Amino acid sequence: MGKLTDMQIRAWIKAGERFEGRADGDGLWLRFREADTVPVWRFRYRFAGKQRTMQVGSYAELSLAKAREAAKELTARVALGYDVAAEKQERKAKAVAKIEAEKAALHVIDLANEYYERMILGRWKHPDIVRRRIDKDIGPHLGKMKVEDVKPRHIDDMLRDIVKRGAPTIANDVLRWTRRMFDYAIKRHMVEYNPASAFDLGDAGGTEKARKRALSREELVKLFEAMRMAKGFSVENDLTIRLLLLLCVRKMELCAARWEEFDLDEAVWHLPGERTKTGEPIDIPLPSLAVCWLRELRRLSEPSAWVLPARKMEHRMVPHIHEGTIGTALGKVKHEMPGVENFTVHDLRRTARTQLAELGIDPVVAERCLNHKIKGVEGIYNRHDYFTERRDALNRLAALLDALDKGEPYNVTPISKGRKKTA
Repeated sequence: MGKLTDMQIRAWIKAGERFEGRADGDGLWLRFREADTVPVWRFRYRFAGKQRTMQVGSYAELSLAKAREAAKELTARVALGYDVAAEKQERKAKAVAKIEAEKAALHVIDLANEYYERMILGRWKHPDIVRRRIDKDIGPHLGKMKVEDVKPRHIDDMLRDIVKRGAPTIANDVLRWTRRMFDYAIKRHMVEYNPASAFDLGDAGGTEKARKRALSREELVKLFEAMRMAKGFSVENDLTIRLLLLLCVRKMELCAARWEEFDLDEAVWHLPGERTKTGEPIDIPLPSLAVCWLRELRRLSEPSAWVLPARKMEHRMVPHIHEGTIGTALGKVKHEMPGVENFTVHDLRRTARTQLAELGIDPVVAERCLNHKIKGVEGIYNRHDYFTERRDALNRLAALLDALDKGEPYNVTPISKGRKKTA
């Protein structure tokens, strides 16, 4: 039988003619069994005195001309002493092993999640702090990499990106947690070395300095004016910033608040201990102004159980607003405040504390308004909650903020700073 032709092969396919093998010459055969959807090219040769056969490819993949070229190359390789069928099996085995290794590989996000579950969750008072750094920084930068593939340059790139976005303190936190995470991996025999070990704070955000920024009363007037003028600045964001200023709470204490914590009729916010930095619950008195703002937020948030429910689909895995939402919104406001020194969301809390001092509020009462523990021996023996005093202090702060918002003078004489010592 002579050489095969494409016309013959197409005719066999069209007719559905099946066969075990038809030779083209030089070891090239065509097979078309019942189980084959298309004809298959086979290469037959002898190696070490034994007959060997290997599949070259299907007719759909290789034309007759291409199959002949492949057979010629295989013949030449056999002549050089290579067992081409064994080589193919070896390549296939390596490819399968590589696929299986990829499936079994430990990626950085797997390490981060294991570290979080075993070393943070249930041990740390505020595990959500670490969770946010994993979700927002470590995961997006390194998460898809295999743990053994992470090199110092990858750590450096991650830290540089965080600093570049204007978050040096977060860069320091990310470095700390990444270093601890890889130390954990070494202990568990997941990696041999820590790619973050050579880095210090100088390579991340630098030495952290305590911020001192607080807005003056003149700047607060400008803030309220800017919130009314800023484009794309929602009512929810406006009320949130006002509540942060008035109630002296931390950003996430308000952002993650549920309506079940509030008794608006009694004007009290029962903030649970698991959501405070001190780990202790606290009842926060609500000035009538705060109650009005909260009732408006309740109307806007219905039917959600959260005071500030998530607004974007990408954040719906967290039911309340994202940690960066208020900071982003504040950026729109600061655009309307040219000439005013930059300030952050956390600076609002320092501003509230400063204004309490200017109002002459007793320092211990002011500190308790911020839910700071009383320091020293007095903090050990004085278990008074100062609820009444805190209510009076926040009412005075509310009167000040309301006057500044309306552009009215605030001339109330500060109360006496003296206080009775508690045994």
